[in-house]
Amino acid sequence: MAHAGKESAAMMNKIVIRYADKRILKGVTVDFAPNRDIFHIAPVGSSPSDKPLEVRIPDLKAVFFVKDFAGNPKYEDKKNFEPGKPVLGRKIRVLFKDGEEMIGTTQGYQLNRPGFFMIPADSQSNVERCYVVTRATREVKFI
Repeated sequence: MAHAGKESAAMMNKIVIRYADKRILKGVTVDFAPNRDIFHIAPVGSSPSDKPLEVRIPDLKAVFFVKDFAGNPKYEDKKNFEPGKPVLGRKIRVLFKDGEEMIGTTQGYQLNRPGFFMIPADSQSNVERCYVVTRATREVKFI
């Protein structure tokens, strides 16, 4: 009889964490939840026996859920929506305190929440979705 282990129940997400102080950490997480202040990451290159690192969401700029860790450093995400392609959620523009701008859609932005998910407008982006930490933003606007 097949037995589903804990590994199969938890979704392993490839993430790139950008801290508010500009540090970057790449790895996988199985316990990220937007309603909790802490989650864990197993950094790229760590051994399965290494204890995952604890990450505090209030210390972050954003958590990028990525297709792969390498991405394409030469590719610059487009800042507009594909004409004629239906959009899920509300179009949004996020300006971070460090000057980075992201354009995408969201279904969960509320000013009083600590953060929200958004999906980049550019479907070719390496970022599948992003959890934006509200306190790391300068301006958030529906477009």
